[in-house]
Amino acid sequence: MLRVLAASWPLLMGMLFLMVGNGVQGTLLGIRGALEGFSTFAMSLVMSAYFLGFLFGSRMTPELIRRVGHVRVFAALGSTISAMMVLYPTVTEPWAWILMRVAMGFSFCGVYITAESWLNNAATNETRGKTLSAYMIVQMLGIVAAQGLVGFGDPAGFVVFVIPSVLVSLAFLPILLSVNPAPAYTSTRPMGFRALFRVSPLGCVGMFLMGGVYAAIFGMVAVWGTLAGLGAGQISAFVAAIYLGGMLWQYPIGWISDRMDRRRLILIVAAACALVSAAGPWAAAVAPWALMLLGFVLGGLANPLYSLLIAYTNDYLGKDQMAAASGGLLFINGLGAILGPLVIGALMDATGPGGFFLFLTVLLGLMTLYAGWRMTRRPAPPVAETQSFTPVAPTASAVAVEAAREAN
Repeated sequence: MLRVLAASWPLLMGMLFLMVGNGVQGTLLGIRGALEGFSTFAMSLVMSAYFLGFLFGSRMTPELIRRVGHVRVFAALGSTISAMMVLYPTVTEPWAWILMRVAMGFSFCGVYITAESWLNNAATNETRGKTLSAYMIVQMLGIVAAQGLVGFGDPAGFVVFVIPSVLVSLAFLPILLSVNPAPAYTSTRPMGFRALFRVSPLGCVGMFLMGGVYAAIFGMVAVWGTLAGLGAGQISAFVAAIYLGGMLWQYPIGWISDRMDRRRLILIVAAACALVSAAGPWAAAVAPWALMLLGFVLGGLANPLYSLLIAYTNDYLGKDQMAAASGGLLFINGLGAILGPLVIGALMDATGPGGFFLFLTVLLGLMTLYAGWRMTRRPAPPVAETQSFTPVAPTASAVAVEAAREAN
């Protein structure tokens, strides 16, 4: 691991600062939007816009890289991110935030693709797995650290927006000044939805549902917290607990998944996660410590499901099909992430703050039922013939998913 850190520290340090900037925006905007009097529906549109931009970025960034190169794309998109962070408190109108969130989603997707290409190019076959693990840990740590900024500053002011903007700007120094040359970028056309569904119905349905779950946790949790009457410090601590659990539980669940039928594990984890989500209103009413514990368990169960679904789908694919299938799965996940905030916003308008946990419970319950039904449709492949589990963060682009496949 020390050799991996020595070879990749500029990229990892840059990504740490970037994830602080990305991690702070969802929480901060949810709180600031309430202070500005934005409706729940307006905030759901704002949160959904990020994932729409991310989906556009996944399609358009490869062409931009081919036309002008990694360095120019990286610098241009990084400047856009930094500028948007400062503009949020300047133009406090829902329509402006929606446009800025589209730009942020597009830019972050492009930055991820570029940085992950560099990281994958710097790794060898022997170090790729460790490099990817270090990258995922850095991503999670950045998001957790970002919550400290929300609790430290005043969401009604400017400083708490300026600091992540500065960190994002500084993030590009170690990356752009790195001695490693930019790699040649190649992208694979995603597998068609029909072909992908025939290969893995559970993978497709599960990734669509996980898109909604991830969008709720990453985007709408601050909107829920504000409606529930939580302070900025409590909301940021809850988000930090979710991501800390996701970071620590990935590896134990992954180790188990390599030793049993992954469908059964997906069923167990999704069912447990649904039960935890159902207890959300109770935990919020009991005490702050109960809510933090629930967030830790919820994140610890929900985050590994993303990697489990990718690993499960790969179990039914040949090596030459995995890259195309990964692109298709991420696109399906993106569609779920776009729709998720819109549905959860409507639920919270109709039922109050409890709609947040109702949404998570329903989606995870549907995944549980569908996984159980799929277990009756065909036998599982022998454990000895399945692909090894490699943790992948939901924030990663197709490049990181492809690197995870190569690490097996």
